[in-house]
Amino acid sequence: MTREIKIGDRYVGDGHPVYIVAEIGINHNGDLNIVKRLVQAAKDAGCDAVKFQKRTPEACVPLAQRDRMRETPWGYIGYMEYRKKIEFGKAEFDEIDRGCKELDITWFASSWDKSSLEFIDGYNPPCHKIPSAMLTNTSLLKHFRDTGRPLVLSTGMSMMEEIRRAVAILGTDNLVLLHCTSSYPCPLEDLNLRMITTLREVFPCPIGYSGHEVGLPSTVATVPLGVCMIERHITLDRAMWGSDQSASVEPGGLVRLVRYIRVVELALGDGVKRVTSTEKEMIQRLRPLSDV
Repeated sequence: MTREIKIGDRYVGDGHPVYIVAEIGINHNGDLNIVKRLVQAAKDAGCDAVKFQKRTPEACVPLAQRDRMRETPWGYIGYMEYRKKIEFGKAEFDEIDRGCKELDITWFASSWDKSSLEFIDGYNPPCHKIPSAMLTNTSLLKHFRDTGRPLVLSTGMSMMEEIRRAVAILGTDNLVLLHCTSSYPCPLEDLNLRMITTLREVFPCPIGYSGHEVGLPSTVATVPLGVCMIERHITLDRAMWGSDQSASVEPGGLVRLVRYIRVVELALGDGVKRVTSTEKEMIQRLRPLSDV
């Protein structure tokens, strides 16, 4: 069974290098200068793409949450006001689009509502990301499907039957499923990385991983489990203000993460036992010519 789809000019799936996505999300705190530094960090580290998020606050913020007050970089304000300040509009995404093209790095976004999906689709992205929170939103899933673009679906906060229903709507021909646990940061004991194997057994599409844990080893450990895509949040500083910062990887860590993933890919090989060229000399030195 061949598991692969094409995202931009890259094939993603079995037999191809892991597609590494640096999730900027909302870690920019509404500042385009931070965006530029994070995109550059992703490019320098060797990531394949950067990802953002797009919401229409009026459609996405629950009524009970809108007037809740919180400390923000803009002062002590209501949650709805904060959500509006953190969102980028056309001018900012035009700049993001321009900057990513100049650096020759792919970008796409998670869309949390129909209006946001239509907005992002206008930039002709190579794929769309469906966030875990929207996995049970049947009408929105259909809108994603109808774009005709490759889709990446995170599966946090979901039971297996809910994932099956979502996949039944989206189809598997142009889909990547990401195992995910939606905790920020996620305790290691809740990562359940063996779920990657379960998803590979159940669904015929490429399977990846979206991680929110602290540290790198558990993310690298997904490579021998067969992931085709790895997504991690990135930040300039894990101590920065923001709900996702502590579950993110700083630029130096991102360099190491990409390097470790590529090292493990190289070391895994193809599973066919053979005598390597470096072993042949050792045979002459160490293996007796006849039984002793």
